[in-house]
Amino acid sequence: MADNTPAGSTTDGAITVGQPADARVSAAPSYDVADFPVPHGREEEWRFTPLERLRGLHDGTAEATGGLRVEVTAPDGVTVQTVDRTDPRVGRAGKPVDRVAAQAYSSFEKASVVSIPKEAILTEPVRIAVHGEGGTVYGHQVVEIGAFAEAVVVIEHTGDTTMAANVEYLVGDGAKLTVVSVQDWDDTAVHAAQHTALIGRDATFKSVVVTLGGDLVRLHPRVVYGAPGGEAELYGLYFTDEGQHQEHRLFIDHDTPHCRSNVAYKGALQGQDAHAVWIGDVLIRAAAEGTDTYELNRNLVLTDGARVDSVPNLEIETGEIVGAGHASATGRFDDEQLFYLQSRGMRADDARRLVVRGFFGELVQQIGLADLEERLMAKIDAELEASVG
Repeated sequence: MADNTPAGSTTDGAITVGQPADARVSAAPSYDVADFPVPHGREEEWRFTPLERLRGLHDGTAEATGGLRVEVTAPDGVTVQTVDRTDPRVGRAGKPVDRVAAQAYSSFEKASVVSIPKEAILTEPVRIAVHGEGGTVYGHQVVEIGAFAEAVVVIEHTGDTTMAANVEYLVGDGAKLTVVSVQDWDDTAVHAAQHTALIGRDATFKSVVVTLGGDLVRLHPRVVYGAPGGEAELYGLYFTDEGQHQEHRLFIDHDTPHCRSNVAYKGALQGQDAHAVWIGDVLIRAAAEGTDTYELNRNLVLTDGARVDSVPNLEIETGEIVGAGHASATGRFDDEQLFYLQSRGMRADDARRLVVRGFFGELVQQIGLADLEERLMAKIDAELEASVG
């Protein structure tokens, strides 16, 4: 077991034995919101979240009065269905683990299910456009990919809403699924969601989470392995601007032998009261021999007044593993690097843009869709332009 947290980084990561990672939550996972106490901000899973900005999603006062427009563009052979909660695919990936996710599960009326048939090799992505039209909404999305199929799914969030949702990914044996989730909300939106992936035997799941917009965004990606040989790659980037709260809480449950996970999230922050939170929980249970896992979080603080909380947690219950490690670091913009570029004739804002592009570049390339990669880098450039304008 290796602890690769670099010297000088700001982290209160822990490596312990015998305590499940979910012991830090205030209630056992459940589909019923009544099984969760109303959080008050002192609970471990809520201590970084400004509850007053959730607009009642956490305490039962947020009634579903809003609108949401969802458009799915899919290649031939992919089916798109609207189902109710009795459909066996709904809830199959796992139970909600906090009160907001349980509220979403208890409150949604219809779920959208996108199904990719077994052995299908999609040459074009499935695109799901989610546009908020004001008010409060509760949603549920299932993406199911059959055995030995390969697909890319892009979910883009725009507009204005207060939304709580659950998203499930059911990855069949030997399948390869890449999901890109983009949060490009209006500045006034609130978005809280649990993303749960159930990975089959020898299957590969890659998630790329991109969070740019919104007043408050709180995402909870989770990975569960259904059989040996599964692989999960979780990438993320976030650009937190003045007054924004962006929180990503990951949990990877290694309860199955010979599975692998790799996590890399990077964030940049600028402006007064910009607040980013990254929690990376990895649990290797006693039965999960042959596990190989690593998690990384890097943060670049561009201005004064911004705050980052980065907490990696690696918990191991067996010594029979291939490898395990974590790293977290937060640093300010490197003035020496900026000076070096300026000394070679580059304008200050161009040098700044080049450094940030390099910081995010390797993660953006994980998307694998040139049009989306270019659009996201343009959005990041626009954020930087606004800060120097």
